[in-house]
This record gives sequence, C-alpha cells and structure tokens, in this order.
Amino acid sequence: MDDMDGPEPLMSIGAFARRVGLAPSALRFYDDAGMLHPALVDAGTGYRYYSVDQESRAVLLRRLRGTGMPLTDASVVLDGPREEARAVLEAHAARAEEAAEAARAAVAEILRDLQGTAATRAVVGGAELAGAVRQVVPSTASGPAREEFPVLGRVLIELDGQEVRLAATDRYRLAVRTLRPLSLDGAGRRILVDAEELTGAAAWAVRLPEVVIEAGPQGVRLHGGDRSRPLPASEGEFPDYRLILDDLPAARHRIIADRAALRTALAGPGAAGPVVLRTDGGRLALSAPGRDAADLPAVCTGPPLHIAFSPEALLPAIDSAVGPDVLLEVSGPAAPVLVRSADQGSFTTLVMPVRQG
Repeated sequence: MDDMDGPEPLMSIGAFARRVGLAPSALRFYDDAGMLHPALVDAGTGYRYYSVDQESRAVLLRRLRGTGMPLTDASVVLDGPREEARAVLEAHAARAEEAAEAARAAVAEILRDLQGTAATRAVVGGAELAGAVRQVVPSTASGPAREEFPVLGRVLIELDGQEVRLAATDRYRLAVRTLRPLSLDGAGRRILVDAEELTGAAAWAVRLPEVVIEAGPQGVRLHGGDRSRPLPASEGEFPDYRLILDDLPAARHRIIADRAALRTALAGPGAAGPVVLRTDGGRLALSAPGRDAADLPAVCTGPPLHIAFSPEALLPAIDSAVGPDVLLEVSGPAAPVLVRSADQGSFTTLVMPVRQG
C-alpha cells in the first residue's frame, strides 16, 4: 500500500520517489549511504516508507547530486554548519566551471580536427566563376620568375565566412576577386591551384548555371550538373595579400578614365620603355620613348602627378577591369597603385609603378 495510518501519513518508496523525482533504487542507495533513511521500515516485509517532512531533504539531495557533487560534500551541505556548507558549494562551483571550460576546449579541438577532414562546399554561378578566373590569372607569374618561385604561378582559392576569393600575384601585380556564393557550408579553406588548371576549369564552368566548389585537404573539385572536374592542391605558401592591402597608405590621387581609350594609349606601337602618366586638371597625358604622346579626358583629383608603369604590368590590370571606366588610386609615384573597376567593387588589382629615368 502507498499510505499507512498514524499521526502522519507515510508513503511507499515508489510514491515518494515519484514525488521527489528520484528513482527507488537511488532512495535505497541513499539509505545505505546514511544520507536519507526511511521514516519507517516494515520489520516483516522490509518495505521502506517515507514521510512528507523528508521531501525537502530528498529534493535538495537530488539537486546536489545533479551538479555532480560527491556524497561527502553533499553531506556537509545537508547537515553541516551554514558557513561550511557555503564554502563547499563555492568550491564545487569553481571546480565545475574549470571542468566545463576544459570540456569546451576539448570539444572545440575535436571539432576543428573533424572540420579539417570534412569538405567545404560553396555554390557560385558558373559564368561568375569563369569571369573571376579571367580577372586574376593574368597576375600570375610566368617564365623565369615562375621557375624560381613556383607559388607565383598559382592562384589562391579562399572559402571563408560568406565569401569565395581568388588571388594571384607575380610580385609586381596583385589581383583579388571576391564572389558572393549562393551558399557556403563548412570550415574556412585556403587552397593553391595551378593557374593553367584553373583556366581550363573556368572554360568548363562558364556555360553551367551553377557550380559547386568542394574544397578539402587534397584540393578542389568542381561539380556542375552530372559532371565534375578536379583541381589538385599545389604546395607553397601564398603571400599574405591582406597585409599588403591593409598597409597601403591613403590615396592622394584618383584618376577615372575611359578604359578602352586608356588601353589603346598604353598598347600603342613603338614604345621603348615605361609609359609615364601625367595628370593636370581634367586631362591625363601618356608618353613613352619612341611613341606619340596621348592626351585623354579624365577625372583627376589631388595634386598634379607624374608616375611611370611598365605596359606589361598595367595593361593586364586595365584589361581585367569591367565596364567603360577604370579607377586608379595613387598614394605616391613609388607606391603600389590600386586599379579598380568603376562598376565592380569586388575586383581589385595592385600594380607596382617603375622608377622614372
């Protein structure tokens, strides 16, 4: 039976267990441990019975054990002096915080290890990816420079946060194109791929409406429709291009010019050396040894400027821009120059000027 007659109603172990949220087996254990004795044990049957007055002690014991507190400490809280009970609780809370922090650190490390082996996937437009490749690949190195520094013949693919970035440099130029993917899942990735391999993949992807970039420890695989194309990872340490961009001084001069007209002036025949750009008011003048001078309309801000470029370095940056206009941001005649597309803020090229004779 659940209740017994007497001055105070008693509950069976099952009824009391339900009332205080403890299993009957736990109540038997606490009885054996001397933490919570029954109010009555039937001498004939051995059945345990509990009183209503024991409820608060049982609930407190359950809460203490729920925090992972050892029985020895729990007994101090239940039966010891108030100040000693407070000290035991504070010490237990401190240990619990340390254990929780250690557990969080361990889990975070395990998750990093798991993410290191899992692929990161980003979905981009096929034509958009092909356009980005077209813009950055011209800034990779070729010839002796690539033979000496193979990493300069590769393109860095970054999948980070909610962006896909492609970057390339030959030490005299730096091109960075940022794509906003339709979706991106997984840990951040930085993978180097060969420029020629990436160019071939771009030609494959250009007609696909969407391409899945799947990046893992071994490289990149592009998926589109029912087809896929691998891009093996290359060895090397790509320069920290963000540090380069962040360290640029503020622009003192800005030039906005017609892109096609500037390209024609730069590519004119007969040049025997660097092309010098001069600004004065609303005009942009270009001159080079062995070539007729050119005078272009432009929007020029800042003081008059004389700056020289190798056409082989500046022309690919102009070609990679999109839209009718191109923007040059210049901090000085010997500092790197930012060449931006006036119609596309997601693409940036950095070009080094040359010394004027």
